[in-house]
Parts: sequence; structure tokens; C-alpha cells
Amino acid sequence: MSVVEKVNAAVRVAPQVTEFREYDMPDIPPEAALLKVEVAGICGTDVKFYSKPPFEGPVIMGHENIGYIAKAGKIFQERRGLKEGDMVFAEHYVGCMDCEWCHKGEYRLCMYTDWRRFPEGLRFGYTLAERAPHLFGGFAEYMYLPWNSVLHKVPDGLSAEHAGVVTPMANGIQWALFDCGVGYDSRVLIQGPGQQGLCNTIASKTAGASLIIVTGTSKDVKRLQVAKNLGADVVINVEEEDPLEKIMEVTGGEGVDVSLDCTAGAGTIPVLLGIEAMKRKGGTLQIQGEDVPDFPNFPLGKIGNKYITVKAARGHNYESCELALKQLNSDRYDIGQITTHKFGLKDTHDAINAVGGSGDVIHVSMMPWA
Repeated sequence: MSVVEKVNAAVRVAPQVTEFREYDMPDIPPEAALLKVEVAGICGTDVKFYSKPPFEGPVIMGHENIGYIAKAGKIFQERRGLKEGDMVFAEHYVGCMDCEWCHKGEYRLCMYTDWRRFPEGLRFGYTLAERAPHLFGGFAEYMYLPWNSVLHKVPDGLSAEHAGVVTPMANGIQWALFDCGVGYDSRVLIQGPGQQGLCNTIASKTAGASLIIVTGTSKDVKRLQVAKNLGADVVINVEEEDPLEKIMEVTGGEGVDVSLDCTAGAGTIPVLLGIEAMKRKGGTLQIQGEDVPDFPNFPLGKIGNKYITVKAARGHNYESCELALKQLNSDRYDIGQITTHKFGLKDTHDAINAVGGSGDVIHVSMMPWA
């Protein structure tokens, strides 16, 4: 009698509850592949959804996944130019590959990737584990890669741990450069010195911003120092000094060109500060749309008077991921200051909560085989 191989996975079964389960090793059809997960990054979204799951049912979390192609069908290898043993980054977006957005490489805007409105779609780290072949998240030893997975080959010389920062780095390039137009001589306000804020700092610095201001709280003392190490010109502890007053002081009363909200759920506060911090006309305000509640006293008049463009943060596109991998492989910045902690699969619960806890923790690398 043959022995069926099993795959170990950490499964979110309730708020703040992880259960360890074994799944059968799936059959791999010609157009699909199997990823041996080396690193699954953990971000603020994981913290939020671990405490307050957006829907009921078991989920293998983990949407920032780096690993090796362990098994690949013949058609998969021919189409992708990938072979078994290659290290890849698997985007969490799994597009339909047929709509206008997918053809543009903007998988984040494909309806198939919007699990709120299209639950039949796939998205790594969000799809119910009840759905065969079950392995749709990085908090597991292996992850199933269907034919429409969006994959990027990791450059030679880049470690899996540093490649695990590719998602926030791609977000930084997408939000700061592509969406908000940060470039040479830009004045930028980045609210929040977590992994997203730090990667936006790197992106802005690389693009030629002349002034980068990063805000945080007393919990973020070490993170604010890392922000300075990575290129921030001014850091502000908003619990110790008035951020707007400081911004006006360092900009000679002119304010900033771009405000980026990287606070992971501070609500209306960064929106209002961003609006006030733009004294010059024509600035750009980037918001975290999902975390900003509706409020009737929204200062629309100031938006109009200052000619502010409002952009909503929505992940990354194909190009920003490719550039992020190149950035991480450039050795221009010390990425080790961001990759602060490593955990094994058995410590999934602690790993997720670590990101939302101590200010000493920035980016957590979940390593299923550790």
C-alpha cells in the first residue's frame, strides 16, 4: 500500500486561533506547479485579519511568499520559462488573465482578485482552505500554484529572507513613484515607520526626493531610527511634538508635495494631517481606503482649494514587483534593518502578533521549514 505524502499547514480557524493540519500532497496537472515555501512575510493586514477575520471558515494565511518550484507540469514550464529548483516570488493576486487589467499587469484591479465582491476568485492567503487542493497560503510547507499564478523569478544572489520584503517594497514603488509621482526634488510625508513606510522611504529616496519626513509614535522609536538610516531627513514622534508645526518648520511654511498613509489603520488622522500638510497647490494625498471610515465633516473644500489629487493604496502591479526585486538585490540599502525577526511554522500565532506588538519588530519572516 502506497503512503500518501502530507503537507503541514497553520490554519486560522477563528479569531486569534491557529490550528495545525495535514493535507494530502496535491496532484500537479501539466499547467500547474507546487511551491516549496521558504519565506512567508507577515504584514499589518495579517495582524488585522488574524484578530478580525473578514469571513468565517478556515484559511491558510500568508500572502507574501517566496519559495522554490518543487514540482512543475510540462505546460507550466514551457509557458513560464521556469523549471524545478527556481526561486520565485508568488504575488497574492491570482488574476483571471483575460480582463483589461490583467493584460496591463494590473492584477490588483482584476475583479477575480477582489475576494470581497468575488468570493469565487483565488487569492493566496485569503482563500478558504476547504477549497481543493487546499494549499492556497504561505503558512504551509508547500503552496499550490494554479495556471494563472503571477510569478517573478528571484534574481541570483538575493536571499529568500531579503526577497521576502518584495511585497512592501513593491508597494513603496507603486504608491510613492507610480501612483503619487514622487520624483526629483519632491517633498514627501510618510506617516508610519513600519515595513510599508520604510519601503516608501527607500523608494522616495531612490527617486530623488529632496525632503522625506517620517512620522511615528513613542512605540516606534527604533523604527524611526531605521527610517533615518534608510534615507529619511526628518522623523517626528507625534506624541512628543506637533507634527503639522514641525512639517511647516522644516519646509519653510510651504508644506509637502505628497502625503503617504502607511499607518495600517489610524483612520482619519493621517488623512486630515496629510491635507493640512499640503500648503502648495497640486499635491497628492494617498490614503488607505479600507481603513478610513466615512465621516461627514470631510474637508472637501480644502481638497478643492489646494487642488489635491487623492489616490487610494491598492497593492502593486507587475512592474513594481520586478523593480522591487532589483532594488532588494542592489545592496544600496541595508535591508537587514527591516528583516528583524524569524519564526518557524509552529510559532505562527506568536509570529503574527509580534508584528502588531513591540516596536522592535518590523518585518517577520515565517519560515515553514525552520
